[in-house]
Amino acid sequence: MPLVPVAPGVDNGATPGGDHARTGEPATRPRPAREQLPAGGLELLTLLARLLRRPRRGDRKLPLLWLLRPAGDGAVAALLRRYTARGTGRRVPHAVLDLTDRPPTDDVATALRELHRQLSLEAFGAPRLRFRHYPLADWLMHQTLAVDVDAADSGRASLVRRLRDWRGRRVGDDPQVGGGSGLGTALQVLLWLLRRAVPSVVFRIAVSGRVPVVGRQYRWFMRQQYLAPRQSVTFLGFAERLTAGWRDGEHPAQVEKLLLHAFLEDLRLAYRRRFWRPGDWRRTAYPVVLLDGVRPDNVGHTLVRIFDEVRNETGRNDPLLLVAVAADPPPEPAAPRPLTQAEEAYEEWSEALPERRRLRRPGAWLMVLAAEEDAAGVPPGVAPPALVAPDPPWWARRFLPAAVALVLLAGVGVWAHGRWASDCRPWPTDRVSVRLVGGECVGYSDTAGQVFNNEPGQDRLRAVQRRIFAQNRATEEVWRRSDHRRPYLTLVYLGSLTGNRTRADEESYVSEREELEGMATAQYALLKESAAADDAALLHIVVANAGRQMRHAGDAVRMLEGLARDDPTVLGVVGLVDSRTSTAAALRELNRVGLPVLAPTLSADRMDENSSLYLAMSAPNREQARMVETYARQVLRVGEAHVYWTTGEGSSLTDDLYVGTLVDGLRERFGDRLTRLDEWRSGRRLTQECGYSGMLFFAGRWSEFDGFLRALKECGADPPRHLVADDSVNRYMANAGLRASAPGNLPVTYVSKASLATCAALRAAQAARDDARGSFLTWIGAADLLDPPRCREGAGPPVGERVSLAYDAAMMMVRALESLAARLRHADTGRRWEPRAVNPVGVHAEVLRQNAAGGYPGVSGLIRYAPDAGEPVAKRLALLTVAKVPDVAAAPTEVFHCGVADTPVPNPGCARVGGR
Repeated sequence: MPLVPVAPGVDNGATPGGDHARTGEPATRPRPAREQLPAGGLELLTLLARLLRRPRRGDRKLPLLWLLRPAGDGAVAALLRRYTARGTGRRVPHAVLDLTDRPPTDDVATALRELHRQLSLEAFGAPRLRFRHYPLADWLMHQTLAVDVDAADSGRASLVRRLRDWRGRRVGDDPQVGGGSGLGTALQVLLWLLRRAVPSVVFRIAVSGRVPVVGRQYRWFMRQQYLAPRQSVTFLGFAERLTAGWRDGEHPAQVEKLLLHAFLEDLRLAYRRRFWRPGDWRRTAYPVVLLDGVRPDNVGHTLVRIFDEVRNETGRNDPLLLVAVAADPPPEPAAPRPLTQAEEAYEEWSEALPERRRLRRPGAWLMVLAAEEDAAGVPPGVAPPALVAPDPPWWARRFLPAAVALVLLAGVGVWAHGRWASDCRPWPTDRVSVRLVGGECVGYSDTAGQVFNNEPGQDRLRAVQRRIFAQNRATEEVWRRSDHRRPYLTLVYLGSLTGNRTRADEESYVSEREELEGMATAQYALLKESAAADDAALLHIVVANAGRQMRHAGDAVRMLEGLARDDPTVLGVVGLVDSRTSTAAALRELNRVGLPVLAPTLSADRMDENSSLYLAMSAPNREQARMVETYARQVLRVGEAHVYWTTGEGSSLTDDLYVGTLVDGLRERFGDRLTRLDEWRSGRRLTQECGYSGMLFFAGRWSEFDGFLRALKECGADPPRHLVADDSVNRYMANAGLRASAPGNLPVTYVSKASLATCAALRAAQAARDDARGSFLTWIGAADLLDPPRCREGAGPPVGERVSLAYDAAMMMVRALESLAARLRHADTGRRWEPRAVNPVGVHAEVLRQNAAGGYPGVSGLIRYAPDAGEPVAKRLALLTVAKVPDVAAAPTEVFHCGVADTPVPNPGCARVGGR
């Protein structure tokens, strides 16, 4: 190792310059006495600095360094003490044992106890050296066991109790709990188990040595080589042999070697390096033990000898550098080398060590250096190396785990912030899977822990979700009480529950809210069935959000795919709300997953081409276009029509399949009589339509209808004569806040897909003893279901366009499942229902089988399907008129309809209400 030159001006005793030169003192002034180095001291310190520095890879073999000094010369020992104790930061772990004034009765056990005390101190700027094997062995040697095996506190039982208490380091007595009550007694039993029984069991397992995870230190004692541990069979038997009195029959040298072996084993464990624990790599300096005043008549000689023997006999390296300072030669003869040749001596020793270890020669680990009185001193300008612990590698420093944790935490926080929000987070204990996609909470939930949409004005949407989730819990309880006899199915409602821009007084999700109310009504009706009706199904509902305009339907479907895979009760999906290209893609994905889709209001033509498991509840757009054209021709008797279309914000005619197919149908039906077909955008004036005598048809999305009416306000007293709108305007008509700003002199006629389920129609059906519609009227008017209840006498809002359609969709699936269950169980309805007995495709097939017998008698009208088609045939459509749009209290009036109501009729045609 090259000598290190002193930096200018540094007073470290290595140069006569530095501060002395700046103060004008002679350059030849000797260094202070405390900095004087004995002859060979520089070479010794250089060697020690090399040996104590731990390599980054692997470990160094450390000698037993025996320093011969002239009699009465304590300079070498003083030098080592001074340099090992230097430093205020990271210091070399060291222990100093001055044997000069120690009593002659000191033995190896006493010396090791003192070394253990010093090395265990947390005083070296690094983690404390922890000893596990040596303290146990030393503690056992201080235990005394009674010989009388009949005594209550003697022998093995006493040792077990003491060893367990020593292992647990239990302080004080067990806490006392009043036992005057059953609770107090239970607490006492629990505390006894925690404080006595459980630790006792764990201790027994540990000392047995049979369980790999626990009891490592006990297994080590039984596997090491001293005192023939296998003769004791168990650790407890071996421990007895170490106690006072019992070990009198053991060889003292074997006991001493066991203690030293345990001591060195603890150092090996403390200095092992594991890549997953950066703290292991912070030990960058080997510990050093300095024995001063070693003589043949004290314990120093013995300690060095057994160090050498233990290393030879075990064949294991250890990280301890032992330095013995003596005036006499070592226990085993070895040729000394002068201190000035320390480096060369170490190199020769290292080369000879493997051969000497293999032959187990005495003194193989000894390296003897001798101080010479007449040797040359330290040359000027050369500084002795510092005996300090090097800094650990950057990746093992203390700040790094905290920094990595902060970076990971920040990364997880950023990731979680982009994936979840306070109102959009999964609940591990519930069936909730959500994440933020484009700022919207997409996913599904069946619990009140996750309710979609926290925007102002959407209280009714949140309320119906909470009602469904509460009924989910009631459904689960009823199924449990029925001993799982009743058929049980889960339907997923998939809609656009977020993303619209709304005012605080504006309800922007009328369609979604009404469809959820329809499903909640079906669920409620099934809960009202008799507890003994084991053939009546129970309905569980999962609410799923696909984002604004169904833009994130793909993400939602992927989550639902996992749900359907894990839950065999999931048999179908209801909803989808908007006919868009994203909805069509979702249909294709759901078809791939194997989930039927029942769409209450989807009416774009040919939507069933996207899924063989698709069933629509409403007539397709071509039927709507036919009805509108027939109405214009037969009732209004107008010769032409103007059509304006819209697709909503961020959409186009290509993406909006509902508007696109409706416009195509109107173009086909009206032909040349369609004299204007144009897109209307917000802010565009419509003064050209003032006083228009033909049909002015709005073929767009409800979200633009408010602006469309405001544009027509400019007409004043000369509005267009016949304003007709598509069925999307139902959402607008259900929003009292928006209707308040509409012109009061402009009647609006709009398409309805559920004219048979208005309050007036339902009351008439109930009076005519129509059980299906009468029961539906009862449910929607119940005080504990919808908020507010519907169709109550003299009060209450209207039913809502989509409530009956969603109710029909859910009940079609329910009736199909009940039919399958009846056939599977035959007459034995008491058998427990096995959800895996059916699958979604089978239930869809049962719906079609039932439908082939004459159709499903829905509340919204008869639902029939042609073979291999998912669009209903001749489903009832109607036109409703509102004379004054701002008058929300006035019920709309039906003026025209097409399709059948309840009885299949070939080519039913259309009819004007009140005459033909």
